[in-house]
Amino acid sequence: MDKSATDHAIAEARANLSDLLAAVRLLSVVRFLTSRGKRQAALVPVELGELVEAVGGPERAVEILRQHAPAAPDDAPQ
Repeated sequence: MDKSATDHAIAEARANLSDLLAAVRLLSVVRFLTSRGKRQAALVPVELGELVEAVGGPERAVEILRQHAPAAPDDAPQ
């Protein structure tokens, strides 16, 4: 398992869960779990998870972040 990779297949993650969790916790990084190459879920540092919870959950956190984050190339106005 490549600990520096961002995306990890769910089956691979299951086999290496303790290593993935240690990387997320110790390095404060996000790791995505994929199925057939598509992101399905994310492992995030506890501080981020608690902030998401504090603002009302994932949907509200996405609203807040979209208002303050720079436009991604796909989101740029044309």
